[in-house]
Amino acid sequence: MARILLVEDNELNRDMLSRRLGKHGFEILIAVNGEDSVAIAKTRRPDLILMDMSLPVMDGWKATSLIKADPLTRHIPVIALTAHAMDDDRQKALAAGCDDYDTKPIDLMRLLAKIRQFAG
Repeated sequence: MARILLVEDNELNRDMLSRRLGKHGFEILIAVNGEDSVAIAKTRRPDLILMDMSLPVMDGWKATSLIKADPLTRHIPVIALTAHAMDDDRQKALAAGCDDYDTKPIDLMRLLAKIRQFAG
């Protein structure tokens, strides 16, 4: 069972997505801001990170760049999750180190395909 770190500050989005992913057999770890996501990535070593980009304390772009700069965590795939759907938002996420990008509202089947691509 793949372990996914879900980084989402919106409680409704976090609860909905964690329940839906759990039903598909994934173990879900939760972080509500970018700073916590970096710490959890280092200590729990998830198989994949779903990273909201608009976060308190530290945004997802900065958190992703720190995760990708650390030799202990740089191998962990990061999928950006954002309501920002412009092409330059996608490029900004990829430039920060994200391995893929998906938009909100979440299309669960599309997201599951991306998760399986990176985390089996």
